[in-house]
Amino acid sequence: MEVGVAETNRKAKGGKAAAAKLTPEQRTQRAKKAVAAREAKKALPVATHGSVDHPIRIGDIEIPCYVLADGTRVLAQRGVQESLGMSSTGGSGLARFTSSKALSPFINKELSAALESPIQFTTPRGGSPTYGYPATVLPDLVDAVLDAWNEGALGRQQEHIVVQCQVLARGLMRVGIIALVDEATGYQKDRARDALAKILEAFVAKELQPYVKKFPAEFYEEMFRLRGLPFDPDSVKRPPYFGHLTNDIIYRRLAPGVWKELKAKVRKNSDGRATHQLHRLLTVDVGDPRLKELITRVVTVMQLSDRWADFKIKLDRVVPAYDETLSLPIELEEDSGEGL
Repeated sequence: MEVGVAETNRKAKGGKAAAAKLTPEQRTQRAKKAVAAREAKKALPVATHGSVDHPIRIGDIEIPCYVLADGTRVLAQRGVQESLGMSSTGGSGLARFTSSKALSPFINKELSAALESPIQFTTPRGGSPTYGYPATVLPDLVDAVLDAWNEGALGRQQEHIVVQCQVLARGLMRVGIIALVDEATGYQKDRARDALAKILEAFVAKELQPYVKKFPAEFYEEMFRLRGLPFDPDSVKRPPYFGHLTNDIIYRRLAPGVWKELKAKVRKNSDGRATHQLHRLLTVDVGDPRLKELITRVVTVMQLSDRWADFKIKLDRVVPAYDETLSLPIELEEDSGEGL
């Protein structure tokens, strides 16, 4: 057994032993505190956007950022402290620094209030509450530190913080002027479209590719099993609705916008039926490899699932769809998979 696992088990056993020694009154009090903590967490602001996986990057500095439901832009407390070259443990280091005699004269009331009362919120991923500051705190704090340094109020022991603030100031200035130009020209509305166009160019071929078998037999074998249907390995006949299922579990999960582009470019006959497979519209260098990798992942999730509904829950967690999918009758728990 690994040391980490052993330590976790030891603590779990210790916790159970300690709980067993509690009196009924103590257990009641403990339960009340747990309920109060859960209720307090529910009352916290919730971030609708942002993640530690997508921080602000200024040079080598990374700061996790979020947007709350009310539109407040927030920077993670730990990230702000680390960006200044301070320890990320707690918020005491930054509080002590900004309230010091040397720096406090350069901290205005609004900045002081924001630093003294960080925002506690829940990230989109949930988990333990996180602390952060309004995003405007960072440029105000940088200005205060640089003003204090220029006035000779800071000593050599704070020089590393000053250097970090100089890096941040230059980075924020560049980002700020780009944002202003984008807003003034209206380009900010086109950036997403431009990014999507690059994705589609990489994934979707301009001409129809020759037919090559892409979906292995185990893909359909697992699909038949999960739909509760008998599988004949010698037959290529599939229920018509399998095409809709494949669109949902494969093509909607390739990359943003690709499913819609493929659907728009597919050739159809006079009856409105597609005359070729969607994968023949994928590029050889990007689209095909991504399709192959995705099919492998989907088959793996299939093999780890007992029923179609179980499979879809796991798949949505492992490989979420890029385009919103409406619930269809074939997704219902009680659906047997037959007769569609």
